[in-house]
Amino acid sequence: MDITVINNEQRQQFQATVDGELAFLEYRWHKGLMALMHTEVPKALEGKGLASALAKFAFEYAIAKQLQVLVYCPFVATYLKRHPEYNYLVHHSPAPE
Repeated sequence: MDITVINNEQRQQFQATVDGELAFLEYRWHKGLMALMHTEVPKALEGKGLASALAKFAFEYAIAKQLQVLVYCPFVATYLKRHPEYNYLVHHSPAPE
């Protein structure tokens, strides 16, 4: 299945529409960092790779825009375990002294 993902900046979502159903990965901005908040895929579209396509798009967007990422979404955290090549994009707070 061909999945086209767009960045809906007004809604702060990376979005993919398949068969009239909308899947999205919601993001917010925090101190210049892109925070990946929540992924939602309609039940009818689960298991078709939409959430992974959204996560990949988000990380590729971060690369293109030279952004660091905060990960709050459990799905995106799981995606990172399977795709450690994107780990360098994740912002880690410095350890307290």
